[in-house]
Amino acid sequence: MFFTVLTAEFIHETNTFNKNPTDYDAFTKYFVYFGDHAIKERGHANTELAGFCDCARDYGWKQTHVLSAAAEPAGVVTRDAFDRLGGAIVKAAGEHKEKLDGILLGLHGAMVTEFCEDAEGELLERLRAVVGPDMPIAIALDHHGNVTQKMCELANIVVSYKTYPHVDMRECGRLAGAILQRTMKGEIRPRTLRVHRPMLEEVNCGRTDVGPMIDRIAKAIAYEKEPGVFAVSINTGFANADIREIGPAVTVTYDGNEAKHRAFAEGIADDIWKKRFEVINDYMSVEEAAEIAKAYKRGKGPLIIADYADNPGGGAYGDSTNLLKALIDAGITDAAFGPMVDAETAKQLHRHTVGDRVKVQLGGKFDPRFGGGPLELEGEICLISDGFYTCDGPILGGLHFCLGETAVLRVGGIDVLVVSEPTQILDLQQFRAFGIDPAAKTVVGLKSMQHFRAAFEPIAGKVIVCDSGALTTPHWEKLPYRNVPRPIFPIDREIEVKS
Repeated sequence: MFFTVLTAEFIHETNTFNKNPTDYDAFTKYFVYFGDHAIKERGHANTELAGFCDCARDYGWKQTHVLSAAAEPAGVVTRDAFDRLGGAIVKAAGEHKEKLDGILLGLHGAMVTEFCEDAEGELLERLRAVVGPDMPIAIALDHHGNVTQKMCELANIVVSYKTYPHVDMRECGRLAGAILQRTMKGEIRPRTLRVHRPMLEEVNCGRTDVGPMIDRIAKAIAYEKEPGVFAVSINTGFANADIREIGPAVTVTYDGNEAKHRAFAEGIADDIWKKRFEVINDYMSVEEAAEIAKAYKRGKGPLIIADYADNPGGGAYGDSTNLLKALIDAGITDAAFGPMVDAETAKQLHRHTVGDRVKVQLGGKFDPRFGGGPLELEGEICLISDGFYTCDGPILGGLHFCLGETAVLRVGGIDVLVVSEPTQILDLQQFRAFGIDPAAKTVVGLKSMQHFRAAFEPIAGKVIVCDSGALTTPHWEKLPYRNVPRPIFPIDREIEVKS
């Protein structure tokens, strides 16, 4: 028996503290592909869609792919953007519902709109209104989703990534599709349970390369082999969303004995809670990081300094100047730094030619309270570019992106990558495509949170992380929360939870 499956990807990680709303244009600047064009662009790489396409080939599905759309993390998604993109998915489901056997979606799990805290739950509710309660729906989610009860009630199948850095998106999509296949065949009738703890996020942001998450993931994978268990997901949460259903949640997609499976999920959640004070990363000040850079001897590879707090991949503005200023003040040379998200300065640099010396006011323009104000600098233009590049690393290898108007400005001994569109550094090509070889530098300052490790740790002599005071600071208690339920850890550090 062959089935007809509707697929789509609609992805956004919303930082509600970012004052820049995510409109339809923000999606088109990152990517919006429809139908077969989406499959051509994303169906061969480490994406949920590639996993969906694997299933379509393996099981002989007739796959109707609606769209693949994502925007770089930023402020709340506008109603117009949600209605146009989510609405296209719902419209297609309505048009095809008589022939559909199932729906398979790649979502994030932390999208917030200007009218709804739980955008994924809202999308699923609209789909259910069209296709009814019996249509099997599977969703693949990011490891950092704030997974709500509504998502788990409206989707039969919930599967999240098990890696951070995320290198298993395709595998996640394939697993969700495999469970959907068994459901459509009538072999199983899955549903998903959820347990949760009152935390903003797992204390180490869900790192799976070191620390307690390694053992948790191993237990989850082992438990998936138990009878009646199809997927176990340990969702870290996303602390930069000021919403009610925030924080780490464990989900189990199962058929059968709910009490047993809930007890397993509670055990994992208890471990997350019990180890809430066991922070792995040492978040240095920018001055401390600069002093280490000043004393660093290159050896086997560069010193990588990651600014966790100005990570565009978590919705930070990407224009914090505090780390760059500290490196300049320390006299650091033979260095690279990026990105500095500053469309105004990029445009200014594009009015010049390579080799010109120019004076600029760089960065710090979105909200100087978070990470520092503009720097008055003079430098030499080393490169001017349209910003297009193709990734070749383990996370996004083979996928195409654009930084908008881009330039490299050499300030003293530091090559600064100035871009127009925010992006997290997680691939070597984000430097190499613009004439900077990070492996050949002594010091590389970059704006990223954990994802950079997949591509940059293999070339690094040493890796350190710092907090520049920008919008994705790991010290969440510094953020102006208003909507999260109280008490909640770590804002309320004395809170106790009974196991």
